[in-house]
Amino acid sequence: MPMTPDSQLTLLFSPDLIPNSVRDALPSDLHVRPLAVDDYHRGHLEVLKVLSVVNDPGFDAYRAHFESMLPANTSASKGQTYYVISIVSKQTDKVVATGSVFIERKFLRGLGSVGHIEDIAVSKDMQGKKLGLRVIQTLVALSEKAGCYKTILNCSDENIPFYEKCGFKKKENEMAKYATDSTTPGRL
Repeated sequence: MPMTPDSQLTLLFSPDLIPNSVRDALPSDLHVRPLAVDDYHRGHLEVLKVLSVVNDPGFDAYRAHFESMLPANTSASKGQTYYVISIVSKQTDKVVATGSVFIERKFLRGLGSVGHIEDIAVSKDMQGKKLGLRVIQTLVALSEKAGCYKTILNCSDENIPFYEKCGFKKKENEMAKYATDSTTPGRL
């Protein structure tokens, strides 16, 4: 199945924000674009399974979650908080890599913003082709275009060398506190 053109997809944000330098650096059989609502059917959740347990919520819940990530005013790029990207095979129309950056708006640093990179995943059969690097380059560019004064991420010790090659520096420590009832995520 050939790749569905961006113009026929419901995308999370404008594909014009993705740098041409990343598009040009990808192998010719791959395409980078914003997450599409139909990426549920293209294996987005399957790719994320390389990171952690992924429960399939069904398409209706996936679509509702996707729609909750859209800015209230789609014409205002300043209102965009979530940028999730997909790298898609042009031959199969399947997601082979993904990642996200969300924008935290702060009261310090002159009302600055910070980009938080999360959920970098490359399907096992596509690892070793610099797709992780291309995902990171795209997300950092999106963060910087959104006006963030820094872009940060958490990673395991074994992934530190990879992220250092991507220009990140080890700084401080990560702390986590997980909810005691992991079966029911909290909702406000």
